[in-house]
Amino acid sequence: MLTYAYQARDASGKTVSGIQEALNEDNAINTLMSRGLMVLSLQQKAAGKAGSPRGKITETDLVLFTRQLATMVDAGLPLVAGLTALYEQADPKKQAGLRRVVGEVSALVQQGDSFFEAISKHPTVFNRLYVSMVKAGESGGLLSEILDRLASFLESAARLKKKIKSAMTYPVIVLFIAFSITTFLIVKVVPVFGEIFADFGANLPAPTQFLLDVSAFVRSNWYWLVGGIGGAFFGLKTFLKTEKGRQIWDIYKLKLPVFGPLVHKICMTRFARTFAQLIRAGVPILEVMAIVGDTSGNYVVEQSIKNVSNDIEKGDHLASALSREKIFPPMLIRMVGAGEQTGKIDAMLEKMADFWDEEIEAILAALTSLIEPLLIVVLGVIVGGIVIAMFLPIFKLNDVVSSSKS
Repeated sequence: MLTYAYQARDASGKTVSGIQEALNEDNAINTLMSRGLMVLSLQQKAAGKAGSPRGKITETDLVLFTRQLATMVDAGLPLVAGLTALYEQADPKKQAGLRRVVGEVSALVQQGDSFFEAISKHPTVFNRLYVSMVKAGESGGLLSEILDRLASFLESAARLKKKIKSAMTYPVIVLFIAFSITTFLIVKVVPVFGEIFADFGANLPAPTQFLLDVSAFVRSNWYWLVGGIGGAFFGLKTFLKTEKGRQIWDIYKLKLPVFGPLVHKICMTRFARTFAQLIRAGVPILEVMAIVGDTSGNYVVEQSIKNVSNDIEKGDHLASALSREKIFPPMLIRMVGAGEQTGKIDAMLEKMADFWDEEIEAILAALTSLIEPLLIVVLGVIVGGIVIAMFLPIFKLNDVVSSSKS
């Protein structure tokens, strides 16, 4: 993006000046003219390298951008004018990334690109689902409606992600506190008791001696322990980023005792809601399957969707193709079958997504209420065990003294 200093005359004849970012001089002039300004002079002040946006674009930013643009287009405002307005209202400091992307998209649209072509040049911000729905909306003359649906879809996805994160926050905090307290007791408190017990000159109870040995080992080898834990963490993280690691982890996640069904329902609601939105937007079925597979978030589900897509390409019905894959629940298959007969697959899938959303909420609430007392018990057992092991020689002081005298 380039930065231009301009002088222009507004509709009332008043001379105004300011700064305008654009891809080139023509683009800057067109942007200013779309704002009702007649350009008197234009001078390039600084040059920036076009490419990836500076600053992070949050899900909230993307939802607001989509919702506001839908409102403007629905009100009859030209697309370029709407994009220009959103560019100007974006905070240059807090929304630098969004401002830059919107500016580049606006410039490309002014140069003659369609909206979906412009946003497709920013795949890290607008994913394949977003681009495909916008493309269908533009070709069908329903851009405002599609953008409104997209905003609702993004809001639902962000809401689900936020619920999962909030449900997992409490256990992580409690585990961190438990680890910190245990480390403090072993490193700082246990050695003090060890010095006191050394004066007894007698054999200590097995739990106490074990804890003293653990404390001595941790204090003398802490750098190896920290290095080993850090190396294992980053090694596992690096492995999970590989294709093979992701596949293994995705398969294992679905088999976990309590969290497996939760992960499965999350994948299914994502599949159903995305499928419904794309079908409703008029995207071709094979393209829908490809997009849904890419956005499924799980390797097992992705492979199953690819198999279903292959069967559909051969002429099979959607319900029949889904029934051959074990990952899709019977209830979903029956709803899709009914939707195929009535021509309302999108409505059926939307109902399934809403149903699974309610189930996910119930599971998360149950897990939160169950994990809380369990973590308290675990914390109590760890700290209580250390305290008991330290005071055990004092409780058995007579036996220890007698052993020392003999």
